[in-house]
Amino acid sequence: MSAGESNFIILISSPGGSVYHGLSTYNYLKGIPATITTHNFGSVDSIGVVLYCGGSRRLSVPQARFLLHGVSWKFGKAERSLEEPQLEEKLKKLRIDIQNIAKVVAENTGKSVEQVTQAMLDRSTLNPEEAKEWGLVHEIKSELFEEGSEVFNILAAKPPKPQP
Repeated sequence: MSAGESNFIILISSPGGSVYHGLSTYNYLKGIPATITTHNFGSVDSIGVVLYCGGSRRLSVPQARFLLHGVSWKFGKAERSLEEPQLEEKLKKLRIDIQNIAKVVAENTGKSVEQVTQAMLDRSTLNPEEAKEWGLVHEIKSELFEEGSEVFNILAAKPPKPQP
């Protein structure tokens, strides 16, 4: 953008990951003064679907998939005891995450929040044609970018593990 570019294609193939990071990235993509195209070139699963929705134009290769599912909470390797208020807090966070994800997908597909939430609970997997019928994909296209396009590789780094 600092070089004057205002159109970007983001190629996505993701198994998912952090709800926090996915929603933050989606909000960033929607909030910048640029035209974003997202293109699924493999699998867009879980929170990757939210990231994919960051594109105002959304493409998919013919041999791709999309996975919608609910949100879970990992308690770690060690056995951990939680009191009722702590459990209620975790449950509220999960419900808000599910609601936020469903809102994003609904806003970008024309589906209702209830329909998206049910698809998440059903752990729905869509092929590109089904995703297009759903309104998630705008066009099924094999070509990823124009000849002569400048390509940058962005790898998601895992955060360092906290030291004991």
